[in-house]
Amino acid sequence: MTLDEIKPDQECEIVNTVSEGIMQQRLLDMGFIPGTRIKVIRNAPLVDPVEFLLKGYYVSLRHSEAKLVEVTLI
Repeated sequence: MTLDEIKPDQECEIVNTVSEGIMQQRLLDMGFIPGTRIKVIRNAPLVDPVEFLLKGYYVSLRHSEAKLVEVTLI
């Protein structure tokens, strides 16, 4: 399952990121590290971006970026 499939108010844990290069580094810099718990806060009115809560701060990603993060539901 990938992060873009998680619905608002659900929580999950990161298993892996499947990107490479600069996108991989960007995700890691933002805190998308395996083992991190994430809560989906909301989708924007036009679907993109999606707002997440992880490690005490809010991050927004496009659905295309969220597809690069593999997760499991908690």
